[in-house]
Amino acid sequence: MTAVLDLHSDAGHPAVRGLREVHDLLDHLIQGRAAAEPLASAEYAAVVAECDRAVSRLAALKLKLVAAADRAEVALDAGMSGTGAWLALHTRSGSADAVRAVRLAAALEDGLTATAAALDAGDLSPAHAAVIAHAAERLPQTLTAQQREVVEASLVTRARRLDPVRLRKVARRALAAVEADGAAVDAHEDALLRDEEAAAREKTRLTMRDNADGTVSGHFTVPTLAGAILRKTIQQLASPRRGRLGASVAHAGPHGERLSWEHRNGAAFVELLEHLPTDRLHGKVAATVVVTLDHTKLAAAVGAAGLDTGELLSAGETRRIACQAGILPAVLDGASQVLDLGRSQRFFTEAQRVALATTYTECAADGCDRPYSWTELHHVNRWADGGHTDLKDAVPLCGFHHQRIHDRGFAHRWTPDADKGVRRAVTFHRRT
Repeated sequence: MTAVLDLHSDAGHPAVRGLREVHDLLDHLIQGRAAAEPLASAEYAAVVAECDRAVSRLAALKLKLVAAADRAEVALDAGMSGTGAWLALHTRSGSADAVRAVRLAAALEDGLTATAAALDAGDLSPAHAAVIAHAAERLPQTLTAQQREVVEASLVTRARRLDPVRLRKVARRALAAVEADGAAVDAHEDALLRDEEAAAREKTRLTMRDNADGTVSGHFTVPTLAGAILRKTIQQLASPRRGRLGASVAHAGPHGERLSWEHRNGAAFVELLEHLPTDRLHGKVAATVVVTLDHTKLAAAVGAAGLDTGELLSAGETRRIACQAGILPAVLDGASQVLDLGRSQRFFTEAQRVALATTYTECAADGCDRPYSWTELHHVNRWADGGHTDLKDAVPLCGFHHQRIHDRGFAHRWTPDADKGVRRAVTFHRRT
């Protein structure tokens, strides 16, 4: 049974006294009416952000205590197999999560000074810190301590602006902070991706169980590419937009809010399984996944390629799948198709959509993380107002933001978006 420390005793340890005060304050905020008091609309974001910052700072304290407990071998004193098992017991967390926390605590104590300081200040989350620790562990052994500090500092700076998923992608090229040779950075990134892909193939699993109630449940683990193909196929089948704007329920199906995404995706998965080709299983898949890679990297088989669903592949994996149906390579500097159509055509073509995938990875709306594969192409200069169906006038918007940009109740503004690496981003505000 997990021991419970009496935080209301006269315990003298600073951590115990401090946590007692934290709990007293939380009692005041939660049990009182502090959270129920209305704020100005613009203040909610700041208050929620400060709550998140406080959570990160508490997590930093917890990791320091875990590192100290690991050094003190408290798990051995308790007769347990390791600090991970000890932490899982006392925090009611899964063993895998507990082991990862112990590793992160040790990494922060062992050289990741800038990361630990940023976590202490609440400037980044434990998830960000874990990404940085993992990237630091996989840096070339030839780097000096000073070079490692430079790489770490660059990742901490990026972590203040990026979520952990995006930071993980950036971290694969963290070597660029100290390595001027782009080919060396490409080779390092490619090696990391190859290692990840090999590990993914080893982890590939599929289990299924008959529930004896007319249903079958299962669990699978597959490599990134296979997952991207499946995700994109399911997303296309599950898309709530199946008719023109204003179409009846009979024509377009129920409105999105009436069905959960889990149910909608499940129904799409059933539809996919019922239409699998049983006579020949080597035919083209339903979804086209766009793979973007510089021609010189493809020829050298070194460097990373980007999927239009947001993931990365090694150059070797890209070459392997480039000839398969359903995998469309978009090789930069290679042969091109006509991408500017002027006023001759109202709708953007598939070739233009593929080309735009080399510039955008997500919906162009500021802060939207819907992947490019979910988006629809929008004319920056409206066709109805004389705009052209040219690539420079195309931006990807998810279904929600595409409807929003045509909603007369909202105004929008185009701005550069350096973080996303795209030409432009759009923000919205309600018209007064």
